Amino acid sequence: MGFTSPWHWAIVAVVVIILFGSKKLPDAARGLGRSLRIFKSEVKEMQNDGKSDTDTTTAQQPAAPAQLPPPAPVAPTNVEAQHDAKSA
Repeated sequence: MGFTSPWHWAIVAVVVIILFGSKKLPDAARGLGRSLRIFKSEVKEMQNDGKSDTDTTTAQQPAAPAQLPPPAPVAPTNVEAQHDAKSA
């Protein structure tokens, strides 16, 4: 039987109410919610800072040529020529 049984959770809830009192619990929950909101916004800001850093590094690189010439044809190697000869 693990810690997740309903009786265990009920005992934990009663102990928390006895320790902190019923008047302080809503304030504690409100403070926890504010802290989590601030934490989420800071994490999001850090992710946006990382994206803007990569955007500035790509903007500083020289632009690629508009159009590259087509690649030159490549002669088949000996292995490809032998394979083609066997299959024909």
